Amino acid sequence: MKIEVYSPTIRRKEMDAVLTAMVEEKIGPGERSRLLIQTAKEQLRFDYALALRSPAVALYLALKALNVQSGQAVIISALSPRYYVNVLNDLQLTPLFCDVSFDFPCLSRDTIEKTIAEKPNDLKICAIALHHTLGFLPDTTAIAELGYPVIEDISQSYGSWFSSKDSSHEADASKEKQDAKLSGVFCILGLEERDMLTSGGGAMLFAMNRRDGAVLRNYAAIPDEYCLPDINAALAIVQFREAHKNIQRRSEIAGVYTQSSLRTRHKRFIHHAEYNNYSFPLVLESGLKDVESYARKKEIIVENAFEKSLAGAGLCERCPVSNSLALRTVLFPIYPRLRSQEAERVSKLIMTLP
Repeated sequence: MKIEVYSPTIRRKEMDAVLTAMVEEKIGPGERSRLLIQTAKEQLRFDYALALRSPAVALYLALKALNVQSGQAVIISALSPRYYVNVLNDLQLTPLFCDVSFDFPCLSRDTIEKTIAEKPNDLKICAIALHHTLGFLPDTTAIAELGYPVIEDISQSYGSWFSSKDSSHEADASKEKQDAKLSGVFCILGLEERDMLTSGGGAMLFAMNRRDGAVLRNYAAIPDEYCLPDINAALAIVQFREAHKNIQRRSEIAGVYTQSSLRTRHKRFIHHAEYNNYSFPLVLESGLKDVESYARKKEIIVENAFEKSLAGAGLCERCPVSNSLALRTVLFPIYPRLRSQEAERVSKLIMTLP
């Protein structure tokens, strides 16, 4: 049987929650959206949040809340999702593409400083939109010290900062770790199909402290058409509650894959923090098409990690590292519903890659 590269973690609990919302005929924005915000607040400890229909709406409102001006620039990673540029264009902002390093797929202070040094003198930077690519954690504290407002996108990195252990002492320590990592003025948690948590579509936009939360409150009365429907919120609530178990299962699978990857000539990205194992990427020393063809013969689907990124779309000519990674980085199946026998098949594939 063919093993797909991705499968959403939807079990009976998620289905029951959605069915209950449908039976109660409460599918538009309402009480469940408010419960979702409260559930998320218990984990993320933010001051204020909005539950919205898409990450694009969240990014748009975050930039508006920063009072950006037409013609200003926003620094974004060349490996960010393509919709970033669409949102910036809608706001008449200039995307300032920033490269990454070969061993880490997120922006760093060094790569940002290089981009700033090379920009036109008359181009004013108003913000940094910091995508946590493939679930890895950039050093947001160091980046925030540059003095520009930072919008963090944790859609793929939710769970990367807290411990998988259960003791209350360790849980407290994990919260301290979390607070140190979320240094943005605003944060986006996408809830799309391939995000770490899913509601089938949507996003949360939140502010960690009271001052920034007060700014977001100015958007509390946005029309329902911008807000997350209850039928989606019902699914996301269960995803939050099941996240610890799902992350633990990802860790178990990643451990098997890692041992196999050590026996190949292909490279892994460096982990600077505890990783949620959102994905299992390898930077190939051989051709991507050869690996895709080889995997297909084994009835295992792999895919280009950055095909849907800005670099993958060919929009970032001055970002050579990102362009190289967009041609050579492959993702292997890793998700909580993957059975042990299937994980072993993928592990053997990794071990024998051409």
